[in-house]
Amino acid sequence: MIILIDAGNTRIKFGWIDPANGQREAAPLALRHADLEEQLPAWLRQLPHTPAAAMGINVAGAAIAGRLGSLLGAYVAAIDWIRSVHSALNVRNAYDMPEQLGADRWVALLGLAEHVRQAKNPGHPPLLLASFGTATTIDTLAPSGMAEVANQKAPLRSHNEAGRAPSGECAQKAYVFRGGLILPGPSLMAASLANGTAQLPQAQGFPASHPTHTHQAIVSGIAAAQAGAVLRQWMAGLELCGQAPRIYATGGGWSAIKEETERLLAAARTQLGHENSPIEWLASPVLDGLASLATTDTHPR
Repeated sequence: MIILIDAGNTRIKFGWIDPANGQREAAPLALRHADLEEQLPAWLRQLPHTPAAAMGINVAGAAIAGRLGSLLGAYVAAIDWIRSVHSALNVRNAYDMPEQLGADRWVALLGLAEHVRQAKNPGHPPLLLASFGTATTIDTLAPSGMAEVANQKAPLRSHNEAGRAPSGECAQKAYVFRGGLILPGPSLMAASLANGTAQLPQAQGFPASHPTHTHQAIVSGIAAAQAGAVLRQWMAGLELCGQAPRIYATGGGWSAIKEETERLLAAARTQLGHENSPIEWLASPVLDGLASLATTDTHPR
């Protein structure tokens, strides 16, 4: 059994995989940093098998890595911390300097690619992963071999104009990470307004098209910024690949901006003549990516 660790800025998720049969945890354990020493040992004791190894990603800093190493020291010699590399699991990293891509973003994209392959959905469109945590990241996987028009000033094409995806390499469902956005997450946006201004509150409520009080204005502005970023990258993926990206969402902030994002995308799709496909929720793409790496004979670090 291999322990899987997704150490984020606010919470740490834990899962496991048995490489012999691919069995996974029924549900991941999610802990705040402050709760590690109190709750992780009990979770480790109730595992169905004794862990033989641990691997993960850590964007929470060296102190968290040290605490996790101490807590897991009775089971494993060291935690195998994964870093971003040029390619893995049939996904190529096109970042200018691949090693500078956050390991959480990279491994989540590996998990998304494997999820799509296992789902065996028809076609091979580009994929968009929107993660709403402390920070929001919106990343694009383009089918490897798909004709690109990024260097042309071509207008966005409608569904009928875009045509079908190219054949050949695309059929293998290999991908290229084309890049993505980083912006403050919904909660961080709200906190920054409350902490950085004299009179604006820590807003609560629901978005509205025409807000009529301050709380509503703030939550609507935050939802509009998050949804607008998703729409921007969806349109960029459409322009890049000639096909509308399939969108996946994850992270604790998704519920706050879900309705606004779906509304904005539906309007854009209707205007461009595309079908309105649902946004699919992924509970733990980082753990999924780690599980995929753990079951390969040699995984890049």
